[in-house]
Amino acid sequence: MTIVITLPHFFAGEAERIAQLLQRGDVDVVHLRKPEAARQKMEALIRAIPADLHGRLVVHDHHELAMAYALRGIHLNGRHPEAPAGYGGQLSVSCHSLAELAERKREPFAYLSLSPIFDSISKQGYRAAFTAEELERARQEGIIDRRVMALGGVTFDKLDAVRQMGFGGGMILGDAWR
Repeated sequence: MTIVITLPHFFAGEAERIAQLLQRGDVDVVHLRKPEAARQKMEALIRAIPADLHGRLVVHDHHELAMAYALRGIHLNGRHPEAPAGYGGQLSVSCHSLAELAERKREPFAYLSLSPIFDSISKQGYRAAFTAEELERARQEGIIDRRVMALGGVTFDKLDAVRQMGFGGGMILGDAWR
């Protein structure tokens, strides 16, 4: 699976670029991650994306929009660690250690991200947190599997490498918006 995460700020033509990524088949899912955004701005972005693509969008914030627009799902994170009451759709979650990943895998997430796998493109000084040996051991132990997405420094040209490491795919931020 190839997932793109939006930049934290809005930019002109963003909805069109998201639609293009999804329509061309380069990307399976787009995560709308705008931590500082007002609900109205998030809603305007979602409305600007063709409705037939809403089932491939996941929100990190303003989770109620997932229900209002029949989005693919909700991504839980430190800002919003729980889904809204009554939400029965798809969930994903961020993990930043192998221990956290092993623990969270017991929960009913469609997929989980593990980061940072490589040195980050978009966050200065954000370095890979795991050695190749640690990742291989986690794969052998079943901690890393097809439900786990690599995040952090993942580029389109590294997707084959992350799959060979045992991940189900990658989550791309910086490389998608260059």
